[in-house]
Amino acid sequence: MKKKVLSFMLVGVLAVGALAGCGSSKSGSKKSSKKSSKNITASEDEHTLSVYAWDKNFNIPALEAAEAAYQKKDPDFKLNIIEQSASSDVETAVTTAGSSKDYSALPDIVLFQDHYIQRYVHDYPDAWQNIDDANVDWTQFSQDKIGMSTINGKHYGFPVDNGTVIMAYRTDYLEQAGHSVDEMTGISWADFEKVAKDVKDKTGKYMMSMDHSGDDFPYMMLQAEGVSQFKDGKPQLTTEPKVAQVVDVIAQMAKDETILLANSWDEYTASIANDQVAGVFNGNWIIATMKQNKDASGKWAITTIPTLEGNGQQGYAANGGSSLYITAACKKADLAKDFLSYTFGGGDGAIETYDNALKNGGVISTYLPAVQGDTYQQADDFFGGAKVYATLMDYSSKVPAIEQNDFHYEARTDLGEAITNVINGTSTKDALKDAQEKLEFAMEDNSSK
Repeated sequence: MKKKVLSFMLVGVLAVGALAGCGSSKSGSKKSSKKSSKNITASEDEHTLSVYAWDKNFNIPALEAAEAAYQKKDPDFKLNIIEQSASSDVETAVTTAGSSKDYSALPDIVLFQDHYIQRYVHDYPDAWQNIDDANVDWTQFSQDKIGMSTINGKHYGFPVDNGTVIMAYRTDYLEQAGHSVDEMTGISWADFEKVAKDVKDKTGKYMMSMDHSGDDFPYMMLQAEGVSQFKDGKPQLTTEPKVAQVVDVIAQMAKDETILLANSWDEYTASIANDQVAGVFNGNWIIATMKQNKDASGKWAITTIPTLEGNGQQGYAANGGSSLYITAACKKADLAKDFLSYTFGGGDGAIETYDNALKNGGVISTYLPAVQGDTYQQADDFFGGAKVYATLMDYSSKVPAIEQNDFHYEARTDLGEAITNVINGTSTKDALKDAQEKLEFAMEDNSSK
């Protein structure tokens, strides 16, 4: 997922979300959610915790929802939300503290990207407090999400948002090409390509687009197959046959011009908002971008991901997201664990927390019982009145947990280059050999430091 975090709101009761839109905030938290000019770190007050987070329209409303829920247990509780401009600010803070081995400047809690945490726990193991003793039933969450923050058998993070992937289609464009959403459910990628050609011929639209400056397609397609880019800590770009199959699928669709390879994130999102595509394949946070095209309301539908075999097999994946981590600076670990367990961790305040996080910030949970909340059961007119959020919770429960690795983003870059090389005439075997060697070199170089 791009480092920018996208959010979305429910239509009707909720406003459509966007990267820099106006988010709701309760009066008691508005002041504390602004970034302080002072270096406010781990709080000394026995009822107060500090947290670094970004995105006032997405993550911060979720934290405010948790604060309000926990105040019913502890009326004196306060969450000092120190807003950061981006996730990279948090990564820089941890890197600075870890490099000096002085974690005192960190807050009690940090919001951290799921695909980055493994690297940071590896590089700065003393920066984090494990939470194995927290009062959490981890089986009640999407196991893919929990796998991101479980490192060497220890739990470190409390999940916040849900990156479950959607395969969304414009029903009107499919119909013009003689196809339907039902036909696309359980379809193979080979048959998907045939439909994509029909759509391009009949409507002039690309079937979908991807940000080729940060290719997430291979990861999502592989996860839908239950396959990782790594095995036992080592890359398997040349040894796992499905990696080559996925690269071939993407390269062929690019050659056929049934998918658009965008050169940047902005170009990618513009292709969706400006009605250039008949389908969208990404983490559900992309719905914010989809909803920018208000004329398309009621014309979209979601289903599961195509797979290599098809034959009714439905694919599930997740892309992006973040969790909350207790830092070494926290002197009130018991309070932090209780607060996070009670809210994001599935305690008595979880349903309220997650329902308001969805209502006010568009944050979908990976805590599966959260679907009981009223907001999850609301119909979304943009998707033809479907209960999209309840559906996404169902998808979340089916996402296969695959091996994660510190070098997720390096693998993404190397596979993206391999796709470009195949499109330009290099054999898939040679392109993946080059990608494998680059990834192995990066991993070996890091281990020698």
